[in-house]
Amino acid sequence: MTILIREDEGGVATLTLNRPEALNALSEAMLTALQAQLDAIAVDPKVRVVIIRGAGKAFCAGHDLREMQAARQAPDGGRAYYNALFAQCARMMTSITRLPQPVIAEVHGIATAAGCQLVATCDLAVAAQTARFGVNGVNIGLFCSTPMVALTRNVPAKKAFEMLVTGEFIDAEEARRIGLINRIAPEGEQGAAARALAEVIAAKLPVAVRTGKSAFYTQAEMPLEAAYAYAGRVMAENMIHRDTAEGVEAFLQKRPPQWPA
Repeated sequence: MTILIREDEGGVATLTLNRPEALNALSEAMLTALQAQLDAIAVDPKVRVVIIRGAGKAFCAGHDLREMQAARQAPDGGRAYYNALFAQCARMMTSITRLPQPVIAEVHGIATAAGCQLVATCDLAVAAQTARFGVNGVNIGLFCSTPMVALTRNVPAKKAFEMLVTGEFIDAEEARRIGLINRIAPEGEQGAAARALAEVIAAKLPVAVRTGKSAFYTQAEMPLEAAYAYAGRVMAENMIHRDTAEGVEAFLQKRPPQWPA
């Protein structure tokens, strides 16, 4: 069985986590497959937006605990394995942020631990009304330290710490209220909602979206004055791009822009 399915249509690449029997847990193989597809998409000019979704009854239940538990049999108790695993996961998550194209999480069922981290890492998220989110590792004695990195960059600090230290789940309405997700759709309609959002983005000038995504994350790490100076340079470069000229001219002429295919 293919554990990660890629489907491309209309400038949108959909990646489906396909381990439904394991609630799409992020095994080593799944992380490797995701990394390979993200690396390929990064240099694919035909892809304008990416959707990540899960097969079966859940989005993603986090790391594969069976694999992790088996590693404890190693002479070092699994230390080398765990360090390598979390480094591999961090690289994959960082690749989503660094990807030129926006990435949308399409969530149903549960998104727990590293699965919740994946939602928080994606640039946008659309969830089914019945979806639930949690960083619940603390319930088994494992604080979700790596999911914490993405979570604390999405939601208020006190709410993030509450989720991390209690292991309690939140529903889709609460997830939207605190900024973990963007939109909610009725159960079964989250795919159409995610696709509609992707198509809106895919219709924009690709150079503007790619430039904007990179600038969005870069300036967020800067002090205020440095951020403005950097953003000003980015905007100037965007403004002199030949395709931006068409967009401005079309606006002034009150007509739709004719972007390149």
